[in-house]
Amino acid sequence: MMLLKINNLCKSFGGLSAVLNFNLEIRENELIGLIGPNGAGKTTVFNLITGVYKPDAGEIIFKGENIGGLPPYVICQKGIARTFQNIRLFNNLTVMENVKIALHKNVPYSLPAALFRLNSFYRGEKEIEEEAIRWLKLFNLDHRREEIASSLPYGEQRRLEIARALATHPTLLILDEPAAGMNPNETLELMELIRRLRDEFKLAILLIEHDMSLVMGVCERIYVLDYGQVIAEGKPEEIRNNKRVIEAYLGEEV
Repeated sequence: MMLLKINNLCKSFGGLSAVLNFNLEIRENELIGLIGPNGAGKTTVFNLITGVYKPDAGEIIFKGENIGGLPPYVICQKGIARTFQNIRLFNNLTVMENVKIALHKNVPYSLPAALFRLNSFYRGEKEIEEEAIRWLKLFNLDHRREEIASSLPYGEQRRLEIARALATHPTLLILDEPAAGMNPNETLELMELIRRLRDEFKLAILLIEHDMSLVMGVCERIYVLDYGQVIAEGKPEEIRNNKRVIEAYLGEEV
């Protein structure tokens, strides 16, 4: 079943086209890669999908609804979560608090219950804390729960950001360079984690990544973007041997 369908998406800044007639399709439970040189427009595409930018033209159809131009919090409520190229945690909050914030997207109590501290508020907060612990255990961060987020090693901060995104219960998870700054062992662990998340939670995942071993190792299909336009789409082996892709990467190994 089609989950996300993007038709002729366009976005310009100061008269320069960052994304031009971009098309993409993601089905339920698919793992899709979006690659291309620096400045190709990849993060702009993510920002358009998640409501950071409004498209100049085109459609972003998610679960049959055009979500283009909706604010980020509405898009999150509809089932799209993301991580960022540069980690964006609440650095002065604890690891536990970072995940609990995401879980408050759908609190199990009413506003009056929170204002007047009714029993339903305390029950709801207990449920949220228990679920936060489950997410932290899944990402091997439970032992860090009371530590300040900014004190974590880089790889664990990455895992925490993904855990926080998943705590919103998305059907589409968008990862922007999740392996950036990771060593080879951490990247291998990330590959296994991405596969496990997709399989266990029946997620569709769209990722931007410059680490070609990661992209080729986990993605079922790959889109290649250059100067804001898709120049190739296909299975990893097809992309690896595509001359236009090799040229766009200026001879880089793909």
